[in-house]
Amino acid sequence: MTEFMGELIGTMILIIFGGGVIAGANLKATKAEGNWVLITIAWGLAVAMGVYAVGRVTGAHINPAVTLGLATVGDFPWSKVPMYITAQMAGAFLGAVIVFFHYLPHWKDTEDQLAIKSIFCTDPAIRSPISNLVSEIIGTFVLVMGILFIGANDFTQGLNPLIVGLLIVAIGMSLGATTGYAINPARDLGPRLAHALLPIPGKGDSDWGYSWIPVFGPVIGGIYGGLFYQAIFETNANGWFWIGTIIILLILLSSMRVELKKVQKSEKGVES
Repeated sequence: MTEFMGELIGTMILIIFGGGVIAGANLKATKAEGNWVLITIAWGLAVAMGVYAVGRVTGAHINPAVTLGLATVGDFPWSKVPMYITAQMAGAFLGAVIVFFHYLPHWKDTEDQLAIKSIFCTDPAIRSPISNLVSEIIGTFVLVMGILFIGANDFTQGLNPLIVGLLIVAIGMSLGATTGYAINPARDLGPRLAHALLPIPGKGDSDWGYSWIPVFGPVIGGIYGGLFYQAIFETNANGWFWIGTIIILLILLSSMRVELKKVQKSEKGVES
């Protein structure tokens, strides 16, 4: 198996299981009435299965943010980055198409357009672009840091993918409730494109206006996670780390400023 096919298949497996559990929870007339705990556990297992499937071939990044984060700290060659990301996007798209066919009889019975779209891509609980971006940055920062933590420890052979899966469960339960924790540009963009192209009854629009957040948030968080680990745990703080730190601080301050303005505006409205 080539590395391209490995990343494609690994990401496809991720979306089949991950998108599949949301479909089972959201679509009408299925035998699964899901909840957030079910979904977060299934996504963790989805990652673990993807890693088990192709880890020996590609290292099982199955996530452009992970690929970029590892390349940033020198743990992965930049020359392979475009090929890996292309394979991940293609695998995510194909995984979403397979979920569509698996639940084919159920789409027509589901009238909730948001429930349908959520099977394919993420959306925020409260739409606030800068704060939504911060959520994706933090979630992916923790993901890449966690992967590097796990890689720095010795586990029984074959246990690492399961530990990474548990990391995804923890992120979902702790940080995922704000935006649905894409923490993976391929996981969101590939299935979002599938949602736009597939003939899903009553699906509504694909919300392309939001789509940049689950792409750029994970990219920023993944790269900074790698730089932070390298700077703090390997005591190798280069110029990119300090540039990244300034960018992150500016984003955080902008988010706080926007949300405080909303509070002030709301308070003025109540007073008047």
